[in-house]
Amino acid sequence: MEFLKQNEEKWQKRWENAKIFEANPDPSKKKFFITFPYPYMNGPLHVGHTFTASRVDAYARFKRMQGYNVLFPWAWHWTGQPLAGASERVAKDDKEFINVLKEVDGVPEEEIKKFADPLYMATYYTNEGRDSVKRAGFSVDWRREFNTIMPTYQKFIEWQYESLKEKGYVSKGTHPVVWCPKCQSPTGDHDRQVGEGVTPEEYTLIKFKLDNETYLPAATFRPETIYGVTNIWINPDATYVEAQVDNEKWVISEKAAEKLKEQGRVVSTKRTFRGRELVGKTFENPITKDRFLILPGWFVDSTQATGVVYSVPAHAPYDWLALKDLQEKPETLREFGIDPKAVKKIKPISLIKVEDFGDFPAIELVEQMKIKDQHDPKAEEATKLLYKKEFHGGILKENCMQYAGKMVSEVKDILIRDFRKQRTADSMYDLPQSVICRCLTPCIVKVLQDQWFLTYTDPEWKEKTKEALGKMAIYPETATQWFLTVIDWLKEWACARTTGFGTPLPWGKGWIIETLSDSTVYMAFYTINKHIRQYNIKPEALTKEVLNYIFCEKGNANKIASKTGLNGEILDAMRKEFAYWYPVDLRVSAKELVPNHLTFFIFHHVALFPERQWPKAIGVNGMLMIEGKQMHKSKGNFVTMKNAIEEYGADATRCALLLAAEGMDDPDWRSENVKDMQNKLESFYKFAKDIIKNAKDKENGHLEKWLMSILQHRISEVTENLEQMKTRTALEIALFETWNDFRWYIRRKGEKESETLKEALKTWLKLLAPFAPHVCEELWSEIQEKTFISTAEWPKPSKKQVDIYAEEQENLIKEVIEDTLNVLKATKITPKKIFYYTAAPWKWIVYCNVLEKSKSREVKLNEIMKELAANEDLKKHLKEVAGFASKMVKEVGKIPEKRRENIPTMKTLNEEEVIKDAKDFLMQRFNAQISVYSEEDAKRYDPKNKASVSMPYRPAIYIE
Repeated sequence: MEFLKQNEEKWQKRWENAKIFEANPDPSKKKFFITFPYPYMNGPLHVGHTFTASRVDAYARFKRMQGYNVLFPWAWHWTGQPLAGASERVAKDDKEFINVLKEVDGVPEEEIKKFADPLYMATYYTNEGRDSVKRAGFSVDWRREFNTIMPTYQKFIEWQYESLKEKGYVSKGTHPVVWCPKCQSPTGDHDRQVGEGVTPEEYTLIKFKLDNETYLPAATFRPETIYGVTNIWINPDATYVEAQVDNEKWVISEKAAEKLKEQGRVVSTKRTFRGRELVGKTFENPITKDRFLILPGWFVDSTQATGVVYSVPAHAPYDWLALKDLQEKPETLREFGIDPKAVKKIKPISLIKVEDFGDFPAIELVEQMKIKDQHDPKAEEATKLLYKKEFHGGILKENCMQYAGKMVSEVKDILIRDFRKQRTADSMYDLPQSVICRCLTPCIVKVLQDQWFLTYTDPEWKEKTKEALGKMAIYPETATQWFLTVIDWLKEWACARTTGFGTPLPWGKGWIIETLSDSTVYMAFYTINKHIRQYNIKPEALTKEVLNYIFCEKGNANKIASKTGLNGEILDAMRKEFAYWYPVDLRVSAKELVPNHLTFFIFHHVALFPERQWPKAIGVNGMLMIEGKQMHKSKGNFVTMKNAIEEYGADATRCALLLAAEGMDDPDWRSENVKDMQNKLESFYKFAKDIIKNAKDKENGHLEKWLMSILQHRISEVTENLEQMKTRTALEIALFETWNDFRWYIRRKGEKESETLKEALKTWLKLLAPFAPHVCEELWSEIQEKTFISTAEWPKPSKKQVDIYAEEQENLIKEVIEDTLNVLKATKITPKKIFYYTAAPWKWIVYCNVLEKSKSREVKLNEIMKELAANEDLKKHLKEVAGFASKMVKEVGKIPEKRRENIPTMKTLNEEEVIKDAKDFLMQRFNAQISVYSEEDAKRYDPKNKASVSMPYRPAIYIE
């Protein structure tokens, strides 16, 4: 295997020297622009990156071989908090983090201290990453490489945001954001250590009255359930405060008071106390005016929302479980001076009628799902299930006053509006899950005033984005609905922060454009960066006028060139280069980027570019796991791209990853699978070498026709699957199924000495080249081909070489072997003689007739019999025909679809002749004498009258 790994480096150098992946505009060729999201450089590239990039590279290589002019560029993301946060942990001598850098990332001791400088850290990982990408054999045009804090790139981002602002897509406003109190900045998804995808959620606060002056605001997403309240839960051990919130006295958790201060509320804390002080008191429902008990609930998370939770046991499984639990613990209640009888009397109040349930759906679900207590994981499942069912199909009952008879989904917003008018409701924002900044500070929700936002709520922008999505190919297609959902729920997005690296907001001093906002249309920058680097164009030359000319064809090239000092020809070349490569033909990434980057990618393109330059396609794949567990660097469950390639080689790493999953399924990196792939590629190399070495005179017999025919199908299957980004299926066919075809040919032929086999190998290598390019290049050169296989022409299926008769002959032999093995297994006989009885010609007439009819419609026996009865060749077999036709009608659905298409065009297969031709092969296979008879052969040896049960493709078998 070491030989193959050394060869990988050899071919990488040859590709680089020949510049075969450097793509320049060529009007005579169709172009294909494919991209992969630039990775963050706060750590090494890992096998998750390798998985997605291998899919991209396989597709890029496939398109290149199809004759496309393919551009696959690469860059590095240095923007934002990830890099600054990682560097800061080194500067603070975070021992745990430093140990991870040493043990997992493999950073030498002498380098780690230098990581206190974030730019050094980024440079180190970028250099290592570039080397890993090259060693993986990715077909990248490195002339276009950049990082996101290069001044020339920053000029491009400034142009992007000035253009967005002019078009009204960036506005100043007041909105809730995820906020880092330490960085004093909004914290976007990729600036987070924990909590990617979490957004602020607005809770409705129902203001229950504790006394005439004091409110107990309880947070909820289901304000309609106020009509079913039976008690309030307070955590006895948590810290609560009595606070003046704006002009009202509220009792809320200490954490809630801190959060409200960040949400534009004037909060003044009067006193602090433990929750147990509230337990046992009563409160008033502001709508029904009924009074209820406050009960102890240690499950209440005082850091979530207000720390006050109201209980609706009829419709909330957790509430019913908690109430039931408390009713069975009178001693706990007495500790708080609560009469256990009073709690025992608490009964659920039904308020929503929902299909498939009675009055108390929460209780029914708890019983149906056998949920033991509040700590049972099934309680969460029951809660989600019931919430969904009641929201979409629930109808409010009579006790819901003026809202009775209305659907929950229709009345919710009306009810919130009415309650707020009555001053019985308020609101606050919170995070549904923990979010931790890259600086390791827990985040909160802050309502930002005078902050710059991308206005993703703009209905016209949303519609335009949906229009673009509707014209795109999405792989897999099932991801389309997810994109539509994200487009619908996206709200204003804070596009700037105050810490980390990045492009300064052109008009906002002290603000930097955040990581998910400076990475939406940078693919356009790839098209011109080749020229920027080649001609050493300075950032100050990339003025708004220059970039408007390049990307929007605005202005006069000569005037702009004269004004900026840019060479007019270079300016024009950049314009033409962009116009040639755009739009992006395919962008591929993991599914975690659908709710942000990939959707933003569409939004920004439709905002800045005309329809002809909107993206053409997006590929979405799963998130890689390591040995069945989530990839987690701090837990050591992490494999770098560098280490994987060093241990297993590039081709084995690529193929093992590509075979792990397709679509949005999560691939699983298992070292034993990669080692197995390494061994398989070594076996493949030796197998192919033997074919090349032993090739003799070309033959054109039945088996050669079969091999070339089956190869045409493999070409079609691999091509069709690759076109749909089904990389796993394509590789399975290109490697394993084609290998099986070759093995079958050799077994049947009894030798590898065939020029046809060598010719077929050339096609096989081409099919495999996008996935395992290095081993394919090596074998291609050993066949004495002078060009690179990476630029060879992709095979096209030849209809002339498709030989259905040859295929069906071999299918028959395979099925005869399978049926014989089944008989031997059932009878446990060691065979000395095997007798095969092939079906009579009249059975073939019936068989073909039924198959022909089944291609277009459901087969009906009475219709078939009318037609068969009129056939002169069947007159003397009519009694038998009826029984056989009936059997065929029942079994036609079990016959492979491909055969149903093939047989009627081919008509009768001479089974007796085919099996006789394969006698030697079958004798060798079963170590027994083989005899073959037709069912109509009067001289046949058939002591058990087996011939009568023979069917087309199913010769009867008798064994002695």
